[in-house]
Amino acid sequence: MKLSTRGRYAMVALVDLVQNGEGRLVTLVEISERQGISLAYLEQLFVKLRRAKIVKSVRGPSGGYEMMRSAENVRISEILYAVDEGMNAMALGGGASVVNSDTSAHKLADKLWEQLSANVYVFLHQTRLSDILFEQMVPCPAVPSFVEMVDE
Repeated sequence: MKLSTRGRYAMVALVDLVQNGEGRLVTLVEISERQGISLAYLEQLFVKLRRAKIVKSVRGPSGGYEMMRSAENVRISEILYAVDEGMNAMALGGGASVVNSDTSAHKLADKLWEQLSANVYVFLHQTRLSDILFEQMVPCPAVPSFVEMVDE
């Protein structure tokens, strides 16, 4: 599974944009200063978010960014796909390679990773940006205390 800083920073930046963009445009410089994310990195992310029609930009001296759709209409899966995040647990990473992936054992074990990928996708597709903003994340019913929700 490939979830990197691109996805994390895109989420932080969009939460900041919605929180601070009520009725006004927000610049990437503002987000960069508030969130401690490199301006160059934000510029790369927002090009992708704009292409995915999640945000729109206005040029000029009083320009900036705003959401193209309401937070209720933006799925987390859309955001992650927009910034090139994969949600496939089958993907190899960290220099791993499969010597002989055609064996019966590999094929059977791969079913686990396929199911994990499917569950991750469903969770991210069902969760909306507004769920993050308004703290409406529902704990996993199977393991409600697996991940402690942190309030800082």
